[in-house]
Amino acid sequence: MWYNIALISPPLVFVLFMVSQARRSISRLTHARSCIIASYYAVLWVVALFNLLWCLLQVWQGSSGQATGWNVLSLVTSFGMLLLEVSVLVFLLQGSYVSGWDALVHTLIFSTTIASVDTIIKAIYIFGFGVPLFVDSNDTGDLQKWGFWLAYKLLFVAIYASILCLPHTKWHNRLPARPAFYNYICALFLLNTVSALGCGLLASGVGMGYWIYGLTNICYHAFYPPFVYATFLADFFQEEDLHLEDVYYSEMKDAGFFDADWD
Repeated sequence: MWYNIALISPPLVFVLFMVSQARRSISRLTHARSCIIASYYAVLWVVALFNLLWCLLQVWQGSSGQATGWNVLSLVTSFGMLLLEVSVLVFLLQGSYVSGWDALVHTLIFSTTIASVDTIIKAIYIFGFGVPLFVDSNDTGDLQKWGFWLAYKLLFVAIYASILCLPHTKWHNRLPARPAFYNYICALFLLNTVSALGCGLLASGVGMGYWIYGLTNICYHAFYPPFVYATFLADFFQEEDLHLEDVYYSEMKDAGFFDADWD
């Protein structure tokens, strides 16, 4: 019960917050005419709603009659979460090499491709090989399931570790100057590292891995959408003067991120 409460409460509060701020946010987006911020706001809305639905319907994963519905919902939710996660990285790492509109198009194409491939692979595992990737059960030591998740988490650990190393390479100029970006990368690096530890323990037959993996699962589904909002969108929507939006992400604007939006 406490697991479900911890999982459901933050997404529910976040969606209610988004609803309460919707009129003000849409008004600000209309005045700013930023296709990039508007796109991320729309994607965040969809992801937040599907994520809340996924959290509310946790009971489905324990029902044999709802197994297919649960797996489909899980695949759709994970598609949206990964799309948002990848798009943030791809957009920010493009730097000043492309205009705002070009950056948005490239980001959406690349992110959708990655999320689609990821979803297809998971669907093959679930429906083709019968591996219950999204069903929590007494499966400690199941190498097919936990070996998959271990490799999956280690891939993201490697990606985020590589980004953290970029400031010490010749590509350091491609990175945003904003400290919030590095806090975001560090948080996801630590989350995936701990999650990989839990998967490794479960693959080895150690039951304590359930606690670790469950904790990271709560953190990701309960806090990732509001974390993205607080890190990349909150400043934009909280700005009091509609004529000062060009201050928003000033470092990114100086790097050329929003050239097409502000010109």
